[in-house]
Amino acid sequence: MQTVLHSEHTLKTALISKNPELVKQYEQLDPREQRLLNEAFRPGSDLFGPITLHSPSDWIISHPEAPQDFEEFFSDLHRKSPSSGKQTIYIQCIGLLGNTRSISEEYLKWLKGYCEAFFYGLTVKLLEPIPVSATRCSFRVNDSTRNLQIHAGQILTFLKKKKPEDAFCVVGITMIDLYPRDSWNFVFGQASLTEGIPF
Repeated sequence: MQTVLHSEHTLKTALISKNPELVKQYEQLDPREQRLLNEAFRPGSDLFGPITLHSPSDWIISHPEAPQDFEEFFSDLHRKSPSSGKQTIYIQCIGLLGNTRSISEEYLKWLKGYCEAFFYGLTVKLLEPIPVSATRCSFRVNDSTRNLQIHAGQILTFLKKKKPEDAFCVVGITMIDLYPRDSWNFVFGQASLTEGIPF
């Protein structure tokens, strides 16, 4: 096993920027928000704890990516920001998330609460859950796993058509396997950066 642990200096370098626009935002943080930011740099903080890598197939090992600090994220031309008329995250459940409807509803309540905390200041709403058949998307049975899979790209198209006017984004969630094209075995998820539709 391997552990990834960042020092206080590394975290401060990655999260604190000298960009005047960001400095102005830091100065406008209320005392609670400042405390939260300072907590992130404390050794042993739960916010940026060590990441334990259990095998060579863990994502960080098998898909090396260049690191991105907050200033790079903030300056990214593809980054979407909420606007005055688009401040709501909608969650669309496709199929059940558990063995029963009540279990599925519990998962969705938990996810809604998590999104409200993580995307503080935005409204989060649950759309009425729908069966997979309502999407009219292509599907297949995976040759290796024999699991039913639905086409991720077509789900994105479906969600785009359902996106309400006041939506910052629509998040699709399902427990059914996904595939992006016939040549792929599966995909964990897919998103449209321009349309604000992750799945």
